[in-house]
Amino acid sequence: MTTGKVKVAIIGSGNIGTDLMIKIMRTSDVLEMGAMVGVDPNSDGLARAQRLGVAITHEGIDGLQQLAVWPEIGIVFDATSANAHKRHSEICQAAGKVIVDLTPAAIGPYVIPVVNGEDHLDAPNVNMVTCGGQATIPIVAAISRVAKVHYAEIVASISSKSAGPGTRANIDEFTETTSKGIEVVGGAAKGKAIIILNPAEPPMIMRDTVFALSSGADEAAIEASVEAMVAQVQQYVPGYRLKQKVQFERFGSNNPVRIPGLGSFEGIKTSVFLEVEGAAHYLPKYAGNLDIMTSAGMATAERIAKRKFLKSAA
Repeated sequence: MTTGKVKVAIIGSGNIGTDLMIKIMRTSDVLEMGAMVGVDPNSDGLARAQRLGVAITHEGIDGLQQLAVWPEIGIVFDATSANAHKRHSEICQAAGKVIVDLTPAAIGPYVIPVVNGEDHLDAPNVNMVTCGGQATIPIVAAISRVAKVHYAEIVASISSKSAGPGTRANIDEFTETTSKGIEVVGGAAKGKAIIILNPAEPPMIMRDTVFALSSGADEAAIEASVEAMVAQVQQYVPGYRLKQKVQFERFGSNNPVRIPGLGSFEGIKTSVFLEVEGAAHYLPKYAGNLDIMTSAGMATAERIAKRKFLKSAA
């Protein structure tokens, strides 16, 4: 039995912040909305929060510190931008708040719930990488746990309509942070990430492709590991699924794979095709990129809350 819920604040009243707020209020038995913070007084996110009885401010983190609920906040989600996150992190940590970073700032350790979700529960700042990282790094990690991954490349395709100003302002940080996450968390010796904003109408669902060159395991072991990982992700992102069966191509001494700057490899090329359908808590189902990010952030915050704030009742 726990003694209550942990109050949280969300900085950023755009697509990600608003989706996260609604998800917390509808589905979390551990977290409680304390405040929604924005900079645009006319934002839909702030208006929705106010209608739902959540304390709001349009004066950013400075306004958050003036709200009566500020001392009660245990965890702060940052859904703004990589540039703004540095100051937000400094203020929150100085006030003893744990910050869950949904920007690509990467000040704190990278966290992918199904891969290393238990490793950084005591960190004052945890980084949720990117939407593309949350979708693809689990697959790279699944291959890495049974084989040596020499190189992994991911392509994340999302609908333009589900990419707000924050996402568009962070494209460079997206590729850099995701590439590093593929290596640090996914276990690849070298990683590369590409994001595509697709303007198609009707809007396309989030699609992700993972290519990995590995050695030391056969196709059956890799396929079983990938399928098991997909099932784990589905526990907090039900719309996460394989688009088709895992594809393989073998490379031997007669036809090695050559990657500029990395040399030649023998082994297996694994191709994994994914799609992520959103839960439609705020935006339509095609915005799976938002859903996987907010779901991962909430799952991580719930673990932190149980570890650091909630005590067992005697």
